[in-house]
Amino acid sequence: MTISAFDLFKIGIGPSSSHTGGPMTAAYLFTDRLRTDGLLAGVQRVQVDLFGSLGVTGHGHGTVKAVLLGLEGDQPHLVDPTTADARVAAIGEGRSLDLAGELRITFDPETDVLLHRRQRLDYHTNGMRFSAYSAGGEKILSREYFSVGGGFVLDEDEIGSETAAVEPVPVTHPFDTADQLLDLCRRTGSSFSDVVLANELSLRSEAEVREGLLGIWAVMEDTIRRGTTTGGILPGGLSVRRRADRQRQLLEKADDPTDRLGTMEWVTLFALAVNEENAAGGRVVTAPTNGAAGIIPAVLKYYVDFVPGADDDGVVRFLLAATAVGSLFKKNASISGAEVGCQGEVGSACAMAAGALAEVLGGTPEQVENAAEIGIEHNLGLTCDPVGGLVQIPCIERNAVGAMKAITAARMAVRGDGQHHVSLDVAIKTMRDTGADMMDKYKETARGGLALNVVEC
Repeated sequence: MTISAFDLFKIGIGPSSSHTGGPMTAAYLFTDRLRTDGLLAGVQRVQVDLFGSLGVTGHGHGTVKAVLLGLEGDQPHLVDPTTADARVAAIGEGRSLDLAGELRITFDPETDVLLHRRQRLDYHTNGMRFSAYSAGGEKILSREYFSVGGGFVLDEDEIGSETAAVEPVPVTHPFDTADQLLDLCRRTGSSFSDVVLANELSLRSEAEVREGLLGIWAVMEDTIRRGTTTGGILPGGLSVRRRADRQRQLLEKADDPTDRLGTMEWVTLFALAVNEENAAGGRVVTAPTNGAAGIIPAVLKYYVDFVPGADDDGVVRFLLAATAVGSLFKKNASISGAEVGCQGEVGSACAMAAGALAEVLGGTPEQVENAAEIGIEHNLGLTCDPVGGLVQIPCIERNAVGAMKAITAARMAVRGDGQHHVSLDVAIKTMRDTGADMMDKYKETARGGLALNVVEC
């Protein structure tokens, strides 16, 4: 099973890939199934059941909003975030929606979307069930879907597979572990990015790969731009102020070439900007999740703005190397905060960014693997405890800290010789085991940690 760069980096909207992007995709897939099976015209009513973490934090993470948009035929990469709130409000006020964008049905979000806070489906905590009924109350179709992290969605027929790929495509350099990847690099004289590019070429042309990755980077940069030029209060009721715009203005006024910490402050700003946009429901790139969407763009922006000789080729190599590392987490552990805590989101993003930066800084495959290992090792045990169920506290600042940690890891690694005691494979296994041991209240339920101890006001 090969994971593409375009699986890990998906354009969508905030605030959560698993709780917003995944449910929107699931709702779209359900309506598409109704259409392709010729059942759409007979639908009179639809009921949505959200279980586990989706039921607990559904409103704070925008799950209900995402489901409504998905039922109307929207997809995360196509939906217009500037009109989304108005459309959802209209559905609530009119108690009706356009199913699959074609069929007007009666729909009341208050009664037709049920949040099961104490129940979960067996396979995964992010489970949901969509059911369509006829005018006579007969069930036409019912399907269960699971949002397994990073926007990946499995339906009930795909349980046990890692992704929802239609058919596996043979690739040039298959690998499942970091050890296998390093062995490939040694035998072929390739870098991490070379290996992933060769595999991508099994799916699309090199020009398409390059154009697609530079397009993803363009969206990341645009998110940074919007985040650093927009002020105000984030939605959700916590009254969290957006800080990136003001910090940009302060940094531009300071502009002190003798300040050796200036670069660090810019990187912090980049990450804050992305995650404030994410928290506001703006357009972001899942990297590899929305909750951790600011780390890779901030570190890549650091490369572009502050590393001499940076160019588009380096941007492409950065994202390909990040894919190599991210695929190892997706295959061998999890990138879902609801499954393993924030170590699976910020931790994996930090490792991806660290490994990618080490490569474009000229690191060997061994140094790249070392950088990625440092990135995850020092995020092990990180809990997911969003205050109020919102992707704001501690998520926004956590991305800024994660970005700086990734840069530190990369620079430490390229100063070494690649030799170290803890391998990336061992660190990933440890992350998986730690997530399994972690109490559920620390895994995106807003029932423990800061979520329990910070008074919402």
